[in-house]
Amino acid sequence: MKFLVDNALSPVVAEELRRTGLDAVHVRDSDLHISTDEEVFAWAAKEKRIIISADTDFGTMLALRQKAKPSVILFRRGTPRRPQRQVEMLLTNLPSIQRFLEKGCVAVFNQNRIRIRLLPIGGEK
Repeated sequence: MKFLVDNALSPVVAEELRRTGLDAVHVRDSDLHISTDEEVFAWAAKEKRIIISADTDFGTMLALRQKAKPSVILFRRGTPRRPQRQVEMLLTNLPSIQRFLEKGCVAVFNQNRIRIRLLPIGGEK
């Protein structure tokens, strides 16, 4: 799996994921930090990367597009704000959500649970 960490999260998230052996880049690493959400979304889809963000716009974009990729991981209310804790939460739960991410989903991390919404949202699989 390959990841793209959005501007809504620290570059430290990508650095820490790389340290564990995962393929992760931050939008700054790919000169996407000044790009629109649409451009970030398109690049992630082209590069087959899972977007990690706290920006709900990516979930909205997936719903409107009726596409199954790219998958999106969203950190929402009550989740840790420190990058190391976000990485820890992600790595702890990655084995249980990996197959959904590979298939196409939005994984929403809340304080006490993870919600999985398969893609495309509202469309045919």
